[in-house]
Order: sequence, then C-alpha cells, then structure tokens
Amino acid sequence: MAKKLKQFAVIGLGRFGSSVARTLFEAGHEVLAIDADVEQVQKFSDDVTHVVQADTTDENSLKALGIRNFDVVVVAIGEDMQANVLTTLLVKELGVPFIVAKARNELHGKMLEKIGADRVVYPERDMGMRVAHNLVSTNVLDFIELSPNLSLVEVAAPRALVGRSLAEANLRAQYGVNVVAMKRDDEIIVPPLPSEKIRDSDILILVGGTAGIHKLEELE
Repeated sequence: MAKKLKQFAVIGLGRFGSSVARTLFEAGHEVLAIDADVEQVQKFSDDVTHVVQADTTDENSLKALGIRNFDVVVVAIGEDMQANVLTTLLVKELGVPFIVAKARNELHGKMLEKIGADRVVYPERDMGMRVAHNLVSTNVLDFIELSPNLSLVEVAAPRALVGRSLAEANLRAQYGVNVVAMKRDDEIIVPPLPSEKIRDSDILILVGGTAGIHKLEELE
C-alpha cells in the first residue's frame, strides 16, 4: 500500500534546500519551494509542485502562502542566519506540525532547538537527500546516494517480507536491490544466506538502483 502523500514546504533553495526539495518531489510528494531570490525561484519552475518568491521573515507572507497547512516545513536558509532563525520562529508560531531547520554550527543549532525546531540538521554531516528520505519513509533509517543511480539504504524489514527467506523475497528481481547485510539485535549477518528468513525486528542493508529503492519503501 502506498504511503499517504505529505505536503512539504522548503524555504531556501541553496544546495541543501534544492536537494531536499527535488528528492521529496521525485518521491511523489507535494512540495512548495520558497526563496527570496527571484532568479533562484525561476530555476525551479519545473522541479517541484509550486515555487514562489517570498520574504519568509514576514509573517503576513507566510500566512498568505498557507504555511500552516503543510505537514513539514524545512527551513534551509543558509547565509542569512537572522532570516533562518526568524523564519523558524514564525513557522513555529503559525502551528506547523514538524519543522526541520538547517544550522551552520552547534551554537546556531541549539538556538534553533530552543525556538521550536523539531529537528536540526547540519549539511556538512547530513546530505539533503538523506534528510528527505528519512522524512518521508518510516521504514528508512538511513539513505546514502553513492551515485545518481545507485544508493545504499538501511531499512526496517517491511511487514510484507517478514517470514520469507531472502530467496523467496527475491528483492534483486523485484526491485533491483541486493541485501548486503542484515542487522539482528546485536548481530550483523554478512553476507546473509539466501535461506535466511526475514524477522520482524531485522534491519536490511541494501545496495541498488534508486528507483527500485523508492518502490521498496512503499511496502508496508
């Protein structure tokens, strides 16, 4: 069963915000991208659901955009720390359920946490693509893009696969991914045998095509 679509707003279209916005949109979610720079906005006209130029440090602008109706808002403003903090504060006050905010350093991150950011990310440590996948999939625990068409993903075993052996699940044929390891309690099984049965608490470590991984994420 496909997951219910969420609505996301990404504020700030630098390298990090662009990566998050595109990844969310490519995963089939509704994405509103916002930036103060009209040239940056024009670059995104075909990359997300909607893109607008707006000053997000102005409360009335945020209200006009209907920002409170979004499930998740990612504040990815980079250079202007004051705008980053003020936008996060306003979005919080407007009642957005979940706010992800980009921090430049530990002190900035602590400030964002204090004013209500639900999750603080540091682009030097968290690629935009990893953040996006962790937001939209409850199964995916970590996601690393090895190349544009190849990814490494750590995923909680979907219920649909529990009780089946790796041979029976046949993930390579079905999704174009290979199980390179399994985490089970404190044990790491490398490499797992085709006869290894998938248990409810298992974590699968997969390598494969990004498109196939997207399909696998939809399994319940």
